[in-house]
Amino acid sequence: MGPDVISSRANARVKQLRAAFQGHARLSGGMVAIEGDHLLEEALRSGMVLKTVFVSERREVPKIVPRGVEVMRLTEEVFGSVVETQSPQGVAALLVPPVWALDDVMGKASASLILIAVGLQDPGNLGTLLRSAEAFGATGVLTTPGTVSAWNQKALRASVGSVFRVPVVAATASEIEELKQRGLRLMGAVGSDGADVMAAQEMDFTAGCAVMIGNEGSGLGTDWISMCDAQVTIPCPGAVESLNAAVAGSLLLYEASRQRATRGYGR
Repeated sequence: MGPDVISSRANARVKQLRAAFQGHARLSGGMVAIEGDHLLEEALRSGMVLKTVFVSERREVPKIVPRGVEVMRLTEEVFGSVVETQSPQGVAALLVPPVWALDDVMGKASASLILIAVGLQDPGNLGTLLRSAEAFGATGVLTTPGTVSAWNQKALRASVGSVFRVPVVAATASEIEELKQRGLRLMGAVGSDGADVMAAQEMDFTAGCAVMIGNEGSGLGTDWISMCDAQVTIPCPGAVESLNAAVAGSLLLYEASRQRATRGYGR
């Protein structure tokens, strides 16, 4: 073992990386942890600022790591004790997360397409929705209290790098209701037909709008429904009661993207 290979779990940088993987913002100094070659590439491609890159002693430092970035080598045992995957690729990093504001999510109000995650607790669902938001041209994502962090490790991996580029902002109920005063139409996704519910293909998504996706188990509560200007559903000919939150949100974003492209509506 060379003198530059860290073998102590108590090393300050190792402890910071561990805290970042566990989501402890204070102990990590506000840093976010990523693992694997693909997320490292996505982070750099997205302009993220790397603080430290960690590599296990069995592999070389990736050539894409910019000069001047701190690099630390860890023993296999120490590296494996920090990261969360069962078969680590031997590279991880601490990075400075982007800081977004509500105006970043809004874009141009008349053209905004915002996804609102209301109390989503499954990180895989949120990560998938972030990926769909980028794929279908959403201007950003708002998360309400009770929604899992977009920097949760499972959410981060499910986003496949979209979290680095899609503005994600935490918002209160009052801030979301104020979107209507800024010219956006609030739409609530519901799982069943009703007198006041429109099918997705009949809803007009071409003007500035924000689509609410509710909690995986309980959907949108009455307080959120009452805030909406319209309710939208995805007709399902099959015998299912409702769709997975990530599937429903992705389909609605696709429909919005399809309508905007068909009608020549530019963002």
